[in-house]
Amino acid sequence: MNKRIVSLIMAFVLIYNFTGCQKKEKNFNETLRVGVVTYTQDDPFINAMTQELKDNLKSMENDNFRIIVSEKNGDDSQRDQDEVVEEMIDAGCDIMCVNLVDRTAPGKIIKLARQNNIPIIFFNREPVKEDLMQWNKLYYVGCDAEQSGVMQGQIAADYIKANKNVDKNNDGKIQYVLLEGEAGHQDAISRTDCSVKTIINNGINLEKLSYQFADWNRGQAENRTTQLIDQYGNNIEMIISNNDEMAIGAVEAYKKSGYGEDEWPIICGIDGLNDALIAVKEGQMQGTVYNDKEDQSMEIAKLVVDIFKGNDLKKHNLDSGKYYVSQYKKVDINNVDDFISR
Repeated sequence: MNKRIVSLIMAFVLIYNFTGCQKKEKNFNETLRVGVVTYTQDDPFINAMTQELKDNLKSMENDNFRIIVSEKNGDDSQRDQDEVVEEMIDAGCDIMCVNLVDRTAPGKIIKLARQNNIPIIFFNREPVKEDLMQWNKLYYVGCDAEQSGVMQGQIAADYIKANKNVDKNNDGKIQYVLLEGEAGHQDAISRTDCSVKTIINNGINLEKLSYQFADWNRGQAENRTTQLIDQYGNNIEMIISNNDEMAIGAVEAYKKSGYGEDEWPIICGIDGLNDALIAVKEGQMQGTVYNDKEDQSMEIAKLVVDIFKGNDLKKHNLDSGKYYVSQYKKVDINNVDDFISR
């Protein structure tokens, strides 16, 4: 009798657990698989933005909707990135988010996407317009590189006007050097040109001592800046950097140079990395331009979900139905605490 009672209890427990599992499994009636492919694993800004994107997508899950994110990088090779995208499409990704290695060479990725009907959201590195217009399921989320250059120039010009001691040799000109991202890169070209032109348009005379390509990299920028210090000594009065990683590399070079901070040139970057914000607060950099990764990553996440669900995209206010352009923000000693608190 006791054995029969125990058997009935065990059977009831098994049936309850089984139906419970079925109910849980049934609740997940939608699964969205997102592939995120960056140009490299070594870019702190892109890594931070990708983490924001993953966190945002995770927050959009519910009992009926699961989101699986797979993340890989192209190891700074467009051919490798093409292969990674193909692998992720073959593995069943529903939507791809791609940070191109080479913004002028998305052809194979677009072809693969069209063949498999997989929408793509390009981010941070904007494909040329002709490529983005090839298909109605291609989108771009990013910023306007020219705007960042103009803002960087405004920060530098305002600081120079307010601090006459920037002109250390009192020759009426600011001797400067450029740390550029990479040769031929459209963002590097736009940031450099707009920054320099903005400073000149503010009535400041400039004299370029040198420019160095440092591949957006802190270590390379530190080495290049050390060489410039050896060559020009205390004659460098300003360093304009295409991004914060290279600007921080310049700061590191000056920390090891033997010059006191009162002898350093003014240093300006772009991106708003945490290390750069701290450097601005401590007076080692004079400014940066905040590249709003929070805004962009949230837009990508919302766009991913709406595309997958077939929702109306009008609320995204996409320019030409394709582009979401986030706004840069100027950062200097007066407002840096607002950005550090983020």
